[in-house]
Amino acid sequence: MERLTGIGVSAGVAVGRAVILTQRTEVMRFPIPPDRVDREVQALHAARDQSRQQLQDITVRVAQGPGSELAALFDAQMLMLDDEMLIGQAEKIIRNERVNAAWAVHRAYEGLYELFSTMEDPYLRERENDVADVAGRLRMNLRHGARGPRELLSQIDGPSILIADELTASVAAQLDWSRVQGFATDAGSRTYHTAILARSLKVPAIAGLHDASLRVAAGTPVVLDGTTGELVISPTPDVIEESQRRAARPGRRGTMTGEPGPITTTDGVRIRLEANIELLEDLEYLNEYGAEGVGLYRSEFMLSGRALETVTEDEQYRMYRSLIEQVAPRPVTIRTFDVDERQAGRDQHRPERRRTRPGLRGLRLGLANPDILRAQLRALVRASAHGPLRIMFPFVTGVEEVRQAREMLRESGADANRIKVGAMIEVPSAALAADLMAPDVDFFTIGTNDLIQYCLAVDRTDDRVSDLYEPLHPSVLRLIRTVRRPAALHRIPESECAEMASDPALVGLLVGLGLTEF
Repeated sequence: MERLTGIGVSAGVAVGRAVILTQRTEVMRFPIPPDRVDREVQALHAARDQSRQQLQDITVRVAQGPGSELAALFDAQMLMLDDEMLIGQAEKIIRNERVNAAWAVHRAYEGLYELFSTMEDPYLRERENDVADVAGRLRMNLRHGARGPRELLSQIDGPSILIADELTASVAAQLDWSRVQGFATDAGSRTYHTAILARSLKVPAIAGLHDASLRVAAGTPVVLDGTTGELVISPTPDVIEESQRRAARPGRRGTMTGEPGPITTTDGVRIRLEANIELLEDLEYLNEYGAEGVGLYRSEFMLSGRALETVTEDEQYRMYRSLIEQVAPRPVTIRTFDVDERQAGRDQHRPERRRTRPGLRGLRLGLANPDILRAQLRALVRASAHGPLRIMFPFVTGVEEVRQAREMLRESGADANRIKVGAMIEVPSAALAADLMAPDVDFFTIGTNDLIQYCLAVDRTDDRVSDLYEPLHPSVLRLIRTVRRPAALHRIPESECAEMASDPALVGLLVGLGLTEF
C-alpha cells in the first residue's frame, strides 16, 4: 500500500480501479479482460495495415511532385511497420500486461526512443523522429471511430478512478460520471477550471500529484479522498471497507438559511449573489442557494470537445433559449466562447498548449474567426426574445476589441436597450484600461482566477508554483481597485466572478473595496 498526497480540490471519497489518461501523448491506458486480448491484437494489426496504406498513398503523392527525392523517407517508415521492435513488442505488451493497443504502441515507442537517444551517430539519433511519426500514426488509427475518452471509458467494467497527467475541463465535461467515481491529476490546483467543474458536479478530485499517472498501474485498486488530497494505491481490505463506508455517507450540502430574499450585510449594504454555471443541470441549485440569476454561463461547455465551427447557430439558439426560459424572469449573463485555437480546431498539432496560457483565446479568437463569433451573436440575439440576457466578452485586452465586438453585435440585429454588453476583466492590460473601456460597456466582471495568474506570472495549473498564487497580493488588490473606480464613475455594475467569491473572508474584503455583486 502506498499513499500519495496532493491538493484536495473537490471533497468526497471514491473507491475504484485506476484508469490512466495521458493527455500529453493523447493516449489512454486501461486494463482489458482476457477474452478481449485477441481482439486488441487484431486492432493493432488492422491499424498497421491502415497505416501502411496511408504511407503508400503519401509516397506516391510525394514522388509525383516537387521534392520527389523525399519519398524515400516514407519507404523507411513503412519498413518500421514490420519491425518486431515496434509492432512485435506492442503485441507482447498487449498479451503480457493485458492493456489496450494504443497504450502498448506508446510503450513500445518509448523503448525505441531510449535506444535511439543513446546512439552516437547523429543521423541515427534523428531517425527517432520517424519512429515517433509512425507510432503517432498507429495510435491515430487505433483511435479511429472513438470520439474521445467518454467512448473509451464506456468499455471499462466496474467503477473507476481516472488518473491523468492533466485533465482539461472540456474533456472532463464529456466523461460519464456514473462510471468514473473521481479523478486525480499530476498537474493543477484548486482554482483551475477542471477543479471548479468537479466541485460543481460533486465529483471527488485531487490535483498536484506530480507523477501519479506514471506511478499507478492501470487496473490497480485506489482510494481517492478529495477532502484530504490523499490517493491510496493498492489499499488493504480494511482501508477499502472504511473508505466505502465514508463514500456512502450522505454529504452535507450547503443551503441558504432563512427565507429567500434580498441579502444585505449587517451594516445594511445590499449584496447580489448570482450563479456561475457550466451545465444546465446546475440550474436546480439556483433556488436552493437563493441565486438572483445566472452571472456567468460558460458557453464553451456546450461544445463537449467539438470544434467551434461544427456547432450551428440553431443548436446554440436552442441551448440559450432553454437556459433563459428556465431562469426567467431573473437575468442570465452568457459569456461568448472562451477557448483557445486548439479547441477551435485551428491548432490541432499543438497538444502542449494549455487553456490557461495567453494566446489566441476568448474574444481574440472570436475576432480572428468572425463567422464563428457572428453565428454565436445571432443565436444570442434570437434567444434574448425569451427573457433578460446580458452578453459578456471574455479575455478582453483593450477597448478596440470591445468596440469591434459591439459593432458585430449591432450587425446581428441586437437591440441596444434590451441586451446589455460587458467585458470580463481578467488580464492586467484590461484592468489598467478600464477607464477607457467603461464608456463602451454596460458592466464589468472581474475574473480574478486569471487576473491573479497573469498579474503574478503564476500558471494556476502548475502545482510547483501554486503557493505563489496569492489573491491578497497588493498588486492584485490594486488592479481590482483600478477597475472599481471607473465603474463607479460611469455608474456601471461590476461583479466578481471567481474563487475569491467563494471565500467568506475575501468577500468581506471585496465588499470593502466597493464590490457588491458576486
